[in-house]
Amino acid sequence: MTFPIDHVRNLYPALSLTDGGRPRIYVDNPAGTQVPASVAEAVSRCLIESNANLGGAFVTSLASERVVDDAHRAMADFLGTADIGEVVIGANMTSLTLHLSRSLCRIFEPGDEIIVTTMDHEGNIAPWLAAAEDNGLTVKWLTFSRDSWQIESETLEQAITDRTRLVALNYASNLTGSINRVKEMVRTCRQAGVLTYVDAVQYAPHGTVDVVDLDCDFLVCSAYKFFGPHLGIAWGRRALLEDLTAYKCRCASDSLPEKWETGTPQIELLAGLTATVDHFADLGRTLGEEGGRRAQILEAFEASKAHEDGLAAELIDGLRALPGVTIHGITEANRLSERVPTVSVTHQTVSSESIAKALAAKGVFVWHGHNYAYEIVKALGLSETDGVVRIGLAHYNTQDEVNQILEAVGQAIGA
Repeated sequence: MTFPIDHVRNLYPALSLTDGGRPRIYVDNPAGTQVPASVAEAVSRCLIESNANLGGAFVTSLASERVVDDAHRAMADFLGTADIGEVVIGANMTSLTLHLSRSLCRIFEPGDEIIVTTMDHEGNIAPWLAAAEDNGLTVKWLTFSRDSWQIESETLEQAITDRTRLVALNYASNLTGSINRVKEMVRTCRQAGVLTYVDAVQYAPHGTVDVVDLDCDFLVCSAYKFFGPHLGIAWGRRALLEDLTAYKCRCASDSLPEKWETGTPQIELLAGLTATVDHFADLGRTLGEEGGRRAQILEAFEASKAHEDGLAAELIDGLRALPGVTIHGITEANRLSERVPTVSVTHQTVSSESIAKALAAKGVFVWHGHNYAYEIVKALGLSETDGVVRIGLAHYNTQDEVNQILEAVGQAIGA
């Protein structure tokens, strides 16, 4: 079935907004996507109909508890687990990682090692550096290959020693777009008795996440990167979540997932989170999948990826044809399955900031700078302030928009 792009775009009110009659082209998606009307309506409805804290015997409190339960059940379907107790929902991925890293590193001994990668967002680096400093741990770095734009398995194998306790892995880069062979890397770690913590923030908007198949120990993602509200989600193995010490109030529950969800939840955003997952399920039904929600999510991602890959191929080909433009990431047509449609570029004479501003003036929304992929920018020898121009496609973008983006970039560089 042809991807129903017109149907998808009609679900997003923001896509119809204009500025002085000029349509908006949202390719700032790696930092946060637009949301379907159903998500905004769910948030609003919750605030009006069930705006109460948890634990009461009255109707609005009971309704709020259902909202919270529904959100955990929806994310369990999204992540591929049958255990809703393994799904922890919080303010954002960085806050959750700061929380979990503190608890994890206290079980290690001084001199033990944790490994981080130069491909990661700072949200999966800085928490481990801080926790290592607090606990006398050694930090080792995995570098990515400039040939494959991925972490190579041999590099990981060589880094692991008998003192290695945890590896923080990057599923997909928020700057180069490269997808790492995470399942293979997790298997290497498990064979060595090493815990794995996977940052799937940039992968989750574009591909199916299956924590059972990956066999990792922890995985984190961000709802606002896959068309939802500003929330972060962490999945962890039940045994680990139960055994680890959580930093929480003394009177807070020790049951899962409440043990790890500090304070009052953002209940209205949890209502929006359920609607976000249901958005994928609805798309799967539109594409003809009649199974349960998980099956519908899988169908939605399969079709979305095919659509996005086609757009990414056109974008990459067009950018490569522009004089002075360098793409930092995978460009080979036969390797599109190894990247998400996030494409970062620099120009040999025009600054990234100038290009981003020129595009913004034409209604093309992009980011420039290091985008918190601080180590990648340093590894590439780029300016840590000017960085790259990052163009991030999503399933609601179109071929016509790609053409307009290429035209705008060409004009910005004087091509």
